Amino acid sequence: MTAAKLKTTAKAAAKAGTKTTGKAAPVQRAMPPNPPTAPSKQLHVFPNPAPQRDYTIQFQIPEFTCLCPLTGQPDFAHFVIDMVADELCVELKSLKMYMWSFRDEGAFHEKVTNDILSHIVSVTQPRYARITARWYVRGGIYTNVMAEHRKKGWKPQPVVALPESSRESGLLG
Repeated sequence: MTAAKLKTTAKAAAKAGTKTTGKAAPVQRAMPPNPPTAPSKQLHVFPNPAPQRDYTIQFQIPEFTCLCPLTGQPDFAHFVIDMVADELCVELKSLKMYMWSFRDEGAFHEKVTNDILSHIVSVTQPRYARITARWYVRGGIYTNVMAEHRKKGWKPQPVVALPESSRESGLLG
């Protein structure tokens, strides 16, 4: 550190009532108004970059948690959301914060799965959306909940048989 810089740092430290060690103090960044890691019930969208085409967007959320409404114990699930967007797509960061917002809420598996689908549909108005929630074992029972939405009048293109991409999962079988 140069003598001039050390002198300036010493003056600033003296003014603040602290000692200087010759090292620059770390600069603390101001907290943004909406912290980027806070749960939120808001889903953000952006325009579909290819609305003329049916294509599938798949989100995998392997660490979903909420609370059992009866016991208050945590429930864990692997969510897979498949959708064919129309005019709008879900922004990933907001989806992450949205899914995180259920962490401290009590909800039956069936209700939370359907509520999430309803919210995604209300915000994006997709041509098609399906949520598969694979709930981890609870009381010796695995629960899978699947819910679908089809836009009125939408007809999917004929299926072309291609190899599927692997689905990451903590579940056996």
